[in-house]
Amino acid sequence: MMKTFKMSAIALVMGVGAVTAAPAMAQSSAIVCPGYEKGKTTLVGERTGKKVQKAFEAYNEDKTNEALDILYDIEPSDDFDKAYVGRFIGNLLASQEGQGTKALGYLRDAVDPKVLNDTEHAQTLKLIGDLSMQEEKYTDAIDMYQKWMDFTCKEDADVYTRMAQAYYESGQLAKMVEPADNAIRLLEEPNKNPYVLKMTSYYERKMYPETVEVARQLVQLFPENPQWWIRLGFFYMLVEDYKLALSTFDMAYLQGFLKKESEIKTLSQLYATNGMPWRAAKLLVKYVDSGLLEDDAEMLSNIANSFHQSKNYETAANYYGLAAQKSNDPEHYRKKGTLLLVAQDYKGAINALKNALERGAESPASIHFSLMEANFYAGNFKEAYRHVQEAKKDRAVRRNAVAWEPYIKEKAKNRGIEI
Repeated sequence: MMKTFKMSAIALVMGVGAVTAAPAMAQSSAIVCPGYEKGKTTLVGERTGKKVQKAFEAYNEDKTNEALDILYDIEPSDDFDKAYVGRFIGNLLASQEGQGTKALGYLRDAVDPKVLNDTEHAQTLKLIGDLSMQEEKYTDAIDMYQKWMDFTCKEDADVYTRMAQAYYESGQLAKMVEPADNAIRLLEEPNKNPYVLKMTSYYERKMYPETVEVARQLVQLFPENPQWWIRLGFFYMLVEDYKLALSTFDMAYLQGFLKKESEIKTLSQLYATNGMPWRAAKLLVKYVDSGLLEDDAEMLSNIANSFHQSKNYETAANYYGLAAQKSNDPEHYRKKGTLLLVAQDYKGAINALKNALERGAESPASIHFSLMEANFYAGNFKEAYRHVQEAKKDRAVRRNAVAWEPYIKEKAKNRGIEI
């Protein structure tokens, strides 16, 4: 909403006609009700008209305060003159910062008797609605917009949009949809505002399928706008349609719309959720290298996890190692060692797993068990036997460790190694 209302000179004195040089607008243009017939135009009296003329001239010279002083001094002799002068004062006050409430008082007094000419009455009703929005009197704004429509039998997309906004501001979320739909129906060119209001109504009432539908319409109508693609993707996630969420985010990415750290992370998450962990990892690597994503232990661990899910074990282990260098977290070392064991890099696995133990890793018995395996396959049977003894101390892995013990002894014996 604009903060003040700057009225044209003709709008301010419309209907004076004989008193000023400004011609009165045709009355019939304001009313479109079936069977409506234009009534006789009422003019202000001569005494009042002369003062109004002076006020108009002052206003035309940008002397608004002087114009107001002239109008305040007028003591109208009949109801029409009083309403007309009040309307003029209200319009002038509305054009001044911080005078909205005072302006509303004059404008309401001008329309309540219903003595203004039809065009003036209609315009004043609408102005009161606009000014009420500005002054955050949202219920009053809705009431005045409805009165304007009832009086003129007109529909206006902008008025319906403002009504939907007023319903939102006053917490009447369910009532937002009808005026928003009416605005959409009347629009000659697409305008995002009523769609956004309608979407907001559904979203804040947790009506997510309906929210998705409006978001889809916004994407169709404004495909060049990145925010609608991104919001639609997030809304698909809300309804757990991760395939369409990925499709939407992927298309947004290909168009260069994803600029924020959270957006790239979301796309990576959707790749992983939809069974494409390698693409998830590569995306994260690209934007870590570009500097958009933080090159920290948490991010490196996420990359490692995605490579792990894609069965790129050595690459995953490398990223866990990079994370460990930054965090010194024994869990990162443990994961690196476990993956190197799977990749049959037994020397690397032993080194990483030892680092995990030295840094106080949780569940040391399971790490001893992994060290037993790595040493066994590396031919270090004495070390394998030592670690299996440690693993046997924990109930969680004892059974498996006991099963390995004779196997280690037999292999060592066959190689002539005494343990």
